[in-house]
Amino acid sequence: MTQGPYLYDDDPAPLHTGTPRPARALILAVIGGTVAVAVGMAVGLPLVKGSPEEQAREVTGVFLAALAQDDVETAHGLLCAEERARVTPEALSTEYAPGGTGEIRSTIADEADGAPVQRVEVAWSDGSTSTLTVVSEQGARVCGTSAG
Repeated sequence: MTQGPYLYDDDPAPLHTGTPRPARALILAVIGGTVAVAVGMAVGLPLVKGSPEEQAREVTGVFLAALAQDDVETAHGLLCAEERARVTPEALSTEYAPGGTGEIRSTIADEADGAPVQRVEVAWSDGSTSTLTVVSEQGARVCGTSAG
């Protein structure tokens, strides 16, 4: 130990004088908090984003409104990547809205190619009906149509 002049008459006090305590409680609290946040996110996400049926109805409503107002840029942006590559913005109205303006009738959960999809039935102003397929692709996206 070094000898030297000290400011006070005492030697320097040791920094850690108590007995060491295990940090089990802190570790368990951190792990428990992480699990609680993960469960909360899993439960809360559908409450924030809505059910798949609600998402399908919402995206279809915006899609139909955009087509009715000849806003093909917005409508084209709501298509899935495969449909955006296949259908040009100019051909969008003839491909997806052959019967004028559309109104949502019903939504049915289904499966296509092993993936869950929503089938949204649309009634057109000319009396015809069609079914739009809505998939989850970075959000709900319209990805196909079929007559009747």
